[in-house]
Amino acid sequence: MNDNNTRTVFFISDSTGITAETMGHSLLAHFPEMRFKQVRMPFVDTVDKAHDCARRIRDAARNDGARPIVFASLVGDDVLATVRQADALFLDLLERFIDPLEKELGIQSTHTVGRFHGIAESLDYKDRIEAINFTLAHDDGVSHAELDAADVILVGVSRSGKTPTSLYLAMQFGVKAANYPLIPEDFERNKLPTELHKHRRKLFGLTISPERLSKIRQERRPDSHYASLDNCRFEIEAATRLMKREHIAWLDSTARSIEEISTKIIQDIHLDKRYY
Repeated sequence: MNDNNTRTVFFISDSTGITAETMGHSLLAHFPEMRFKQVRMPFVDTVDKAHDCARRIRDAARNDGARPIVFASLVGDDVLATVRQADALFLDLLERFIDPLEKELGIQSTHTVGRFHGIAESLDYKDRIEAINFTLAHDDGVSHAELDAADVILVGVSRSGKTPTSLYLAMQFGVKAANYPLIPEDFERNKLPTELHKHRRKLFGLTISPERLSKIRQERRPDSHYASLDNCRFEIEAATRLMKREHIAWLDSTARSIEEISTKIIQDIHLDKRYY
């Protein structure tokens, strides 16, 4: 039987399911006292696949003792009707948002199954792929080549969140994000690495609490000087002083998600100039 704090959640789509999952996670985050068992079912584009979805929803309801929650982005009427045969809280994202948009815009949507299939040919998609390739090639200061093509260069001590933030910026927004570590040699010289001076306007700093940094580094190099709390305090303090002196905008990543950090960076250095 269900313990009243656990529900199975289905993310069902005729395409990748990213839209349904993203919206679902945003909404479920408002209920932190609940536990959600997640089931992803992408590419549900036939009635046979829809019957399988309905069966799995019924199984979950029987096993949990509570009806599941379904976030769906399904276009085909037959597919949609088949999935709806199962007893669940059914949240149809297209129905809730496409219909009002059609009324407001005064035009009909395409209602195309698997709309993402054509995105691979779009300029926006190609920009994101190019940004990902650039970011991977400029991770952790590996390459100084073509830094003038970077939209932003993240700086900070090792393990302060530069790499995951850079990749998120590239994948989600098509931002060419390089990242460069600040190391003890930089603190001894008391200045930025030479390669970064001419790109000063593109720099954005990340810092983190010494306690959190030490914990992260301990997972990588247990009981090392690199991971010691004293060394983490020294590096964070030195990096913060350097960023302040060089007038580099920065933020603390300790209690922020990658999404929050990325949004703040885009806002602060005015990178959000795209049109859909």
